[in-house]
Amino acid sequence: MAAPDYVPPTLADKPRATLPLPPPRRWESKRPADLPSAQPRGRRLGSPGPDQGYALLLAERLHGKLRLGPHEHAEDALAGAVAVALRRASIFGRAPVMADLELALGLFGFLDDAPADVREWRQSAFRGASHDYWDQRAIVDRIPEPTLRLPPPEVRRRLGEWKALAGLA
Repeated sequence: MAAPDYVPPTLADKPRATLPLPPPRRWESKRPADLPSAQPRGRRLGSPGPDQGYALLLAERLHGKLRLGPHEHAEDALAGAVAVALRRASIFGRAPVMADLELALGLFGFLDDAPADVREWRQSAFRGASHDYWDQRAIVDRIPEPTLRLPPPEVRRRLGEWKALAGLA
């Protein structure tokens, strides 16, 4: 509690002079877990970005719109799509948005009636993806960056050339 104005301050109440701090030394990466300069990028290294957990909430909103085959599971489709959406979002340097998930699901025909060759390929590629990180990375790492930069309606319109878009051609 503050003292009233008429109470004189004591010597202990006055600010003390301090010694100035020296400027900080240059930081160097010397510990084993320190990254050398920046987050490494490449195959199987993931796609860092802000607020990535939001993609899981967005994926749940699309759960009822999926068009799955007889032996496909929504959890596997969404796990692979979330991984693709996170890579797309990290390319643009932002958090995931609904357009990222729509592109990922549209690329593999989960939102439309997909051709038979797409359904056949995705059935084996996405099988168990919700339980295996390396399966998710295998799906994501084969997609070329120019495909991820396309708008989602363009990807869905070009579903007939899905092998080129998915990096399989």
